[in-house]
Amino acid sequence: MRACTESAELGFYTEPAYTLSREASGHPLILVCEHASRFIPAKLNDLGLSHEAAREHIAWDIGALALAEGLSEALGATLLAANYSRLLIDLNRPRHAPDSIPLQSEIYQVPGNRDLDEATREYRRHCLFKPFHTRLQTLIDARVAQGRPVRVVGIHSFTPIYYGQPRALEAGVLYGQAGEYAQRVIDGLSRHPLKVAGNQPYKVDPLGDMTVPVHGDARGLESVLIEVRNDLLRTPEDIGRWTDYLAPLL
Repeated sequence: MRACTESAELGFYTEPAYTLSREASGHPLILVCEHASRFIPAKLNDLGLSHEAAREHIAWDIGALALAEGLSEALGATLLAANYSRLLIDLNRPRHAPDSIPLQSEIYQVPGNRDLDEATREYRRHCLFKPFHTRLQTLIDARVAQGRPVRVVGIHSFTPIYYGQPRALEAGVLYGQAGEYAQRVIDGLSRHPLKVAGNQPYKVDPLGDMTVPVHGDARGLESVLIEVRNDLLRTPEDIGRWTDYLAPLL
């Protein structure tokens, strides 16, 4: 096996792995946007995807970053956002999850992830995954050491159609151990004319998810993941509306 430094992708990841906003915030909330970006280094040729596919939801969570930034601004809360596409490595999956570096996303094959050697996979972990999660851990560590309350919330979006089936759900609150916190958010959203549910359209799985189980539940912190259907996050007015819905509840 080649060493990490012998990866075929050596030197490709020159941009920082994440953007950190409002690090010194006094608000208890740490917002996390693991699928904020569709950026793939040019040398990787969009991982063999068509121009259109590389800009679709498979590469990032459309609207999630804008919503996370809106919430960060409205609350004055810290935001940690990824700067690379989840197709390179998914920051909300454990390192060794089967879909950590996906070979397929819904109906799309990802040719550039096929037949990667372990050195290249480890290089992506080293350049993209480790810095993001180490920074999130240190943010939490510092606040816990100061005796400050901490809540960790991931901001995501989902597609209105999945494998050809339409989704009526407009927002989901995903959680593991933070049931009371999640229910407060669900109840608050339900006061608006919205189709909202807990642990839909996905469920938090300790074997398949990262942010909530590792940085929240395992540390005894209130932690949820917010999913908003991405056709509801397409305009500045949409972002403002969902910011207003969510900010008082988080």
